Amino acid sequence: MSNIFPFIGVPADYETPKTKELDLFREVAWNFEKDEPILENGDFKVIEGNEAIKVWVYKCIKTNRYEHEVHSWDYGTELSELIGQKYSKGLTESEASRYIKEALLVNPYILDVNISNTKFIDDLLSVDIVINTTYGEVEVNV
Repeated sequence: MSNIFPFIGVPADYETPKTKELDLFREVAWNFEKDEPILENGDFKVIEGNEAIKVWVYKCIKTNRYEHEVHSWDYGTELSELIGQKYSKGLTESEASRYIKEALLVNPYILDVNISNTKFIDDLLSVDIVINTTYGEVEVNV
């Protein structure tokens, strides 16, 4: 039986594109208590792998999406949208979890995000996050 659409199909010499391997993820080391970068000998300390991803996650969650021109519109969270809303506590915590998950999955090094124990206490958000990365699993508490 002949094909009525002979031009549709995959050419015999077609090769599937190879996925680009990701470089080692690097970030400036961060002092989470002081909320500032760590300096060594007058220069920024650079960390790699999951420790660098922890810093990226922390900074991404603290950054309001669409607010800073230096960041792309994919970077940051929309948690500030929850301020002043008349949502129930459960809905607010659920929305916060969704906003965080959406923001973190933009990073190609992050494969999966599991958020547990989302709490608002006195208008302060507390979240426990387990992240599966290309380097393994990492826990982040924000």
